[in-house]
Amino acid sequence: MSEDGFVPTSFPPALPTGSFSASDHPRIAVDADAVLRPWILDDAAALVEAFDDPAIRQWHVSRADTEDEARELITRWQRGWAAESEFNWAIVGADDVLLGRIALKRVDLFEATAEVAYWMCPASRGRGLCPRAVVTLSEWAFGNGFHRLQLQHSTRNLASCRVATKAGFGEEGTRRGAALHVDGWHDMHAHARLSTDDGR
Repeated sequence: MSEDGFVPTSFPPALPTGSFSASDHPRIAVDADAVLRPWILDDAAALVEAFDDPAIRQWHVSRADTEDEARELITRWQRGWAAESEFNWAIVGADDVLLGRIALKRVDLFEATAEVAYWMCPASRGRGLCPRAVVTLSEWAFGNGFHRLQLQHSTRNLASCRVATKAGFGEEGTRRGAALHVDGWHDMHAHARLSTDDGR
């Protein structure tokens, strides 16, 4: 081990450091009516409104009760791109109104893997936008060198399971008592998609 803590490996990482941070955080079109764009501090009020939704509070750990808290969360999301640790996008309509959030969390450049996370604002649900956004982000990730994308959701969150299935994420089993929610420990249903899967 060197003085800076670097440990040599037998082979290079699948994605070298700087694969993403060397360029600007991109906007990614979903369709004519929606786009994935980087979060901005002006999204704070809309984010507070989104986190007031009971379903989002139920299934997600993060929350923001005030605009100051929302700006702190957005700032953390923004820093994730430069750190190449998590990539966060706001899903917005053609009028730039917030429709939801999608992210690649736990980015591992060495293994070229990440975990997909998403939620939709109440008014944006039920029209197939979330699966389309997941497919769009997956195609972007695979086109930029990712090998494996995974996602997990509580076995009680049937809506999230439908999104994963519609987006082509195959079921890989159940992880017992794997995540803490507001009402206790939940079993988590695991899904994944590889860059080599059919339908890419």
